[in-house]
Amino acid sequence: MPRADKPLVWLHGEIKTPPFSTAARVEAGVLLRQLQAGVKLRLPQSRPMPTIGARCHELRVTDVDAIWRVVYRLDPDAIVVLEVFSKKTTQTPKIVIETCQRRLHLYDSL
Repeated sequence: MPRADKPLVWLHGEIKTPPFSTAARVEAGVLLRQLQAGVKLRLPQSRPMPTIGARCHELRVTDVDAIWRVVYRLDPDAIVVLEVFSKKTTQTPKIVIETCQRRLHLYDSL
């Protein structure tokens, strides 16, 4: 029996054109679809984010005028999207990390 794909649970953010270019939106969609199908993504497409929490990662999507990040957590039953943002520095802003941690705490307490 084929495995069912994991659903995406969006806690915040969206991927649409604009602000994403069409190519970046398609790339983000393909990467999310691979995650749903159970593909384990690695660098350069995805990197772990243990500072946010266990099983947390960020997708890396390069666009014409921006570098997009999609922060997500791999749960046994879903892909939980925590944040979508344009990254302008080499480090993830502290406010993004804290916001994602807060969203996870609220999500897990439901």
